[in-house]
Amino acid sequence: MNFMNLKTKHKESSENGVGQKKEYFSLNEDLLRDVFQFAKPFGHNENSKKLNLGFGFIYYGVVRALKPKHIVVIGSGYGYSVVCLALGLKDNARGMLTFIDPAYSLIKDGPLHTIGGRGMWSDADQVQRHFQRFGLENIVTHHRRRSDEFFPAYPSFNLPPIDLAFIDGSHAFKDVKYDFLQVLEQSHKNTYIFLHDTNIYIRELIKHAGVKKWLNFLNKQEDHFELINFPFSSGVALVRVKDAAFGKKLL
Repeated sequence: MNFMNLKTKHKESSENGVGQKKEYFSLNEDLLRDVFQFAKPFGHNENSKKLNLGFGFIYYGVVRALKPKHIVVIGSGYGYSVVCLALGLKDNARGMLTFIDPAYSLIKDGPLHTIGGRGMWSDADQVQRHFQRFGLENIVTHHRRRSDEFFPAYPSFNLPPIDLAFIDGSHAFKDVKYDFLQVLEQSHKNTYIFLHDTNIYIRELIKHAGVKKWLNFLNKQEDHFELINFPFSSGVALVRVKDAAFGKKLL
């Protein structure tokens, strides 16, 4: 199926985007197939043969239920989390998504810069076409930056507070902590934060990842956070912020 056919096929749902009040439901069979073909999920408890988005249904459902105005996503190989979350915004007919990824490639940049990077986001036109397949080109804005380059400049982008975030960048403990606290800095009470890869025990054991370690820390802060972890496939957790100011004590 060529790009023009894809663009036509999703044109109806695209026209019900953030500029209109009418809500929509776009998760038809054709779109699910396109998500698997082009957004290429990995580690989200998905099943392509059954068109089961796995955690992707949770991402989409949380957006539909909470109706966030602003979502921030840190890191994505082929944009699976971005697409699932942004489809929720589109079908809500409101909201914007800020996507942060420096477009590191394991082949070009080496393992010291990234693990699993695809270099997918290096060409702005290609990024536009990628999200246009799903009618999301006016919802998703990509920043080709590391998170430690993006967040210090956050005020200069004139972005609103973060209502929902998805953290899936560097999995080193110090980087997971940094990304979470920077998101928290721009958040408010009842912001929700997804943490992907909470169930990669081998990498945690050899100190190659620290998502679960950070999650264990958050789990002890009952006055400040509530969380639920889904320890299936690579795992994902959802954290509710009860006290956004708590992050300032940890910076």
